This record gives sequence, C-alpha cells and structure tokens, in this order.
Amino acid sequence: MNDINFKIVKSKSDLKEFIKFAWKIYKNEPFWVPPLVMDKLNLLDKEKNPFFKHAEIELYIAYRNGEAVGRIAAIKNDLHNKIHNDNVGFFGFYECINDTDVSVALLDKAKTWLKEKGFSEMRGPANPSSNDEWGLLLEGFDDSPRILMPYNPKYYITLLESYGLKKVKDLYAYKLENKKVLSSEKLKRVADIAKQRAGVTVRAMNKKDFNNELEKFKYVYNKAWAPNWGFVPLTDAEIDHMAKDLKPLIDPNLVLYVEKNGETVGAALVMPDYNFIIKKLNGKLFPFGFLKLLTQNKKISWARVITLGLIPEFQKKGLDAVLYYEIVNRAAQRGIYFGEASWVLEDNEMMKRGAEVMNGELYKKYRVFEINI
Repeated sequence: MNDINFKIVKSKSDLKEFIKFAWKIYKNEPFWVPPLVMDKLNLLDKEKNPFFKHAEIELYIAYRNGEAVGRIAAIKNDLHNKIHNDNVGFFGFYECINDTDVSVALLDKAKTWLKEKGFSEMRGPANPSSNDEWGLLLEGFDDSPRILMPYNPKYYITLLESYGLKKVKDLYAYKLENKKVLSSEKLKRVADIAKQRAGVTVRAMNKKDFNNELEKFKYVYNKAWAPNWGFVPLTDAEIDHMAKDLKPLIDPNLVLYVEKNGETVGAALVMPDYNFIIKKLNGKLFPFGFLKLLTQNKKISWARVITLGLIPEFQKKGLDAVLYYEIVNRAAQRGIYFGEASWVLEDNEMMKRGAEVMNGELYKKYRVFEINI
C-alpha cells in the first residue's frame, strides 16, 4: 500500500475531481444514476450547507501511480452524538476500484482522522448523514435507485466486510404497485375506520402558502421520527435549505397533511422519481437539463415515499393506512402507478406492517456498517 497516496480536497477544482471520480467507477454500470454535479457541489459546500454548522468533514482522493483510484469522506456529526449520546464518527462518499489495498487505505484514512477527533466507532456509509443518502446497497442491483437513494457496485460489500466492518442496521425498501395496493380490502377498511375514529382530515399542500406549510412539516418530521434509530432532527436552517432545492420539483398533491381540529398531526412527502430524467443528463443540469426536469415529469411512472409519519399521540391508530391510501390514489391521478417506500428500518414493525398491508414487496435492502476504532 506504499504506492497509494492521498490528496485532501481543498479547492473547488479538487471538489469537482472528488465528485467526478464516481464516473470512473460506474462508466459501464447501466443502473447507476449520475448525480447532478451542481447538487453535489452544493451539498459539500461548507459555507452554504447548514449541515456544517454542527458538523465537520474531510474529503480524500486516493491515487496510485498518479491515477485516482478511490475517494472517501471522514465526518464528525456533533448533533448526532448529542442526540444519541454516542461517540460515533462517520465515513461516506466511499467509491473505490475493486482493490482491497486501495479500500483499506481509504478506510484507514477516515479512521485515523476520526480517532484523532476522539471517536471510538466508525459508522457508514453516510453521505453525509442519515438525512441524506444513507447505507450501502445490499440487494436489488438490477434496478436504478429511486430519487435520493444510493447505488453502488456489489463488490463494495466484500471490501467493507473484509476490512472488519459489521452490520449495525439494515434498511428496507418496498415496491408498491397501484393495482396490488388497491386490491387490499383491508387497507381501505382500516383507512376508513381510522379516519372516522380519529376525526381527522387529509389535505394536500398549499404551495402558495409554502413557508407556513413548511413549518408544519418541520413540526411533524422532528416529532414523529425522534424515537427512530440513527435519527437526527433537521435544524430549521437545514430544512429551509432542502426545501429551497426541492420546491420546484414538489408536486403539492403528493405532499399530504393529516389534521385534527385544524392542528397538524401527520404528514407525508412523496416525490416523483426524477431519477428517470436525471439519469439521462449525465450530471449536467444546464443548459437544458432543468427544462427536461420540468417538461418531461409527466413521463415519470414511479414515486418515492420519502417520509411518512404521525406525531406520537396519533401513532398506532391506523392513520398510516389513511396516508398510504391517499398517496396511491393521488399518484394515479398524475399517471404514477409504482412507488417505493424507503427507507424503513428493519426493526420498525409499524412501518413494515403498513407496507405489508399494502401488498408491498420488499425488493431492496441497504446496510449501515460499523467498526470499533
């Protein structure tokens, strides 16, 4: 491994090289979706991304004989450790040629940085946190990822496991089909009964009142998911930053609110799978990529249920069935007949039962790894 050397990313040109290295790994991979370079530049901009108000990151590019052969990030997420009372550092943005020596050198680089910060465990892949692309694809390599979900070569599993990284948690993705969901008489019955008993209504987002709607979503998001393993609440600045990017792409009829006497008690964010279009752009949004996103979105036949939750007082009342039933019907109105519910923690029995009630198919798995350092 003496022939492997590293560059720390410092300049914008370094950062572009770091991002574009992925094209080398996936050049012959038909299911990979090239990320929008501009999006990755924004994500990793320490000045613009509010994630870095409570986190630090160091990016490395590995070279052998002057040729880039891998990349990795070491991440210090203070908010995670504060919330969970952990002493965990993270690695992410891992890309590597199929070479054990290179992989070991990359992971050693991240581990050394994290040890110097005083951490006792290293967890990942986190790109850069559980609120972004999270985990390594374990099953489901014969299909492109849905929007904001990761994809990787199968050999990454071997490279990480051979380093000594162990499973800490698996994440599930369920495939939902309109016909199969609506064939579930139980879903319709549970949804109707739950809605009546709880005295709730469901409505779509009012995009003209976007800022107020966003505040309601923040409330539900941070309250509903708080008990979940690995969950880190999004700060106001992070949600605002994310919403600014997603606003042009949001279909207000697929962002739903559950209300009781005018108070928001649940919410769901469903996004059309823009990866269908992004895949064809090869990382470039301009000059015509943005127009394609806007003009070709009616051709999208998939959506992803990114978040769906209810505040604790309204959980375990069947109201998740109400949201799912609404989502399926509203998605069909715009020609979307397939969906992915992801990601779902392997031990989140409530969400797993909800997916099963909808005749959902567990069709992809992801894994978060950890090692003592």
